[in-house]
Amino acid sequence: MAGHIQDRWFKTETGTDGKTRRVKTDRHGTGMRYRARYIGPDGTEKSQSFPDGKKRLAEQWLTKIKADMEDGRFVDPKAGRITFRQYAERWLKAQITDPTTREPVYVQIRRHAIPYLGARPLGSFRPEHIRDWLSELERAIPASSYRRVIFASVSSVFTAAVDDGHMHRNPCRASSVRAPAPASPRVKPWTVERLLAVRSALPRRYQATTDVGGGCGLRQGEIFGLPDDEVDYEGGWIHVSNQVKVANGHLVFAPPKGGKERDVPLARRTAQNLRQHREEFPPVEVTLPWLRPDGPLVTKRLMFTQPGGGAIRRTDFNTRVWKPALVLANVIPEPKEGERHQAAREEGMHALRHLYASLLLASGENIKVLSTYLGHSDPGFTLRVYTHLMPSSDGRARAAVDGMYDAAGFTPHGPQTAQDE
Repeated sequence: MAGHIQDRWFKTETGTDGKTRRVKTDRHGTGMRYRARYIGPDGTEKSQSFPDGKKRLAEQWLTKIKADMEDGRFVDPKAGRITFRQYAERWLKAQITDPTTREPVYVQIRRHAIPYLGARPLGSFRPEHIRDWLSELERAIPASSYRRVIFASVSSVFTAAVDDGHMHRNPCRASSVRAPAPASPRVKPWTVERLLAVRSALPRRYQATTDVGGGCGLRQGEIFGLPDDEVDYEGGWIHVSNQVKVANGHLVFAPPKGGKERDVPLARRTAQNLRQHREEFPPVEVTLPWLRPDGPLVTKRLMFTQPGGGAIRRTDFNTRVWKPALVLANVIPEPKEGERHQAAREEGMHALRHLYASLLLASGENIKVLSTYLGHSDPGFTLRVYTHLMPSSDGRARAAVDGMYDAAGFTPHGPQTAQDE
């Protein structure tokens, strides 16, 4: 690396006698005196200015730049001055996943990261700044599982910033930074009594959503996007081919999670409840774009809609319908005046899927089939989540050993006497 320190206050001139001497420049006494200059890896000249009396500091800075370039750790100081907000916004716009997948990441970064980290330049981040942010995040969001998701998204932004040469290392990966603990894999399914209590507490037009969730294992978006013609009452099946999601703030139709269409058994009682719901609240034609706000328009006759006939937005439903029903069913406490309902991620509509899974496992259904009905891409994931709900094997072990003796016709006749030696 070719580098040197330029003194802007003096220059060297050759006199008529052939001798060189230092003379003051027109800038003498004003502005930064020293300018450390070097040629960066991209072949362009870069520089940093220092005030009078700080020549040694300029030399140290230039030495560090040289060492970083030799070790492959060089970061252009100007690149490091880009703030987290500026880079994160560019990073979000550059994501190429489908809009419905990007939407949660947008919310995580813009709502929970940029307000805390946005003004800080990327090159100034240290592990302590991430630890402080995580402390603030813990006070704002009780659920460790969601904090962990947000942390992963922020870490992805920093990883990209490292790759793009804006910073030397990802502060989220420092040994002193601990990611929020993962959620416990031991889900606690609702009881049937709780399901029925919440069902009764819901407005009548939404009561059958619990039948589809608890009786068929559909996700919330799949319930809201269930078309009337995908329900086979006579054959006893529901075909899950789409859901209602949010993309860039707009409702859209989208494929099920992972793009995995599936058929789910429709129990007789669930079918009866859906028929009754259909008579009282006939399906409504709803037109939404497919996959993204500017996607092709698709029309479906939905089983569940708003009172005015539009598609249901998940966040509005959870706040205005679901949580009030949880209060009436004594699942969560009633909020104080002027306050919101308490966070209840464990009591959301996803709890209905857990109940469905527990019912099938208790009846002897195998993990692979359950995984198919739930729309999981990997039966191993289903096993990890629900293995503790599977019927205990200890009873089968006892029966197997007893069966061995029974098959041999062995019958004990009281205490036995050991043979004489």
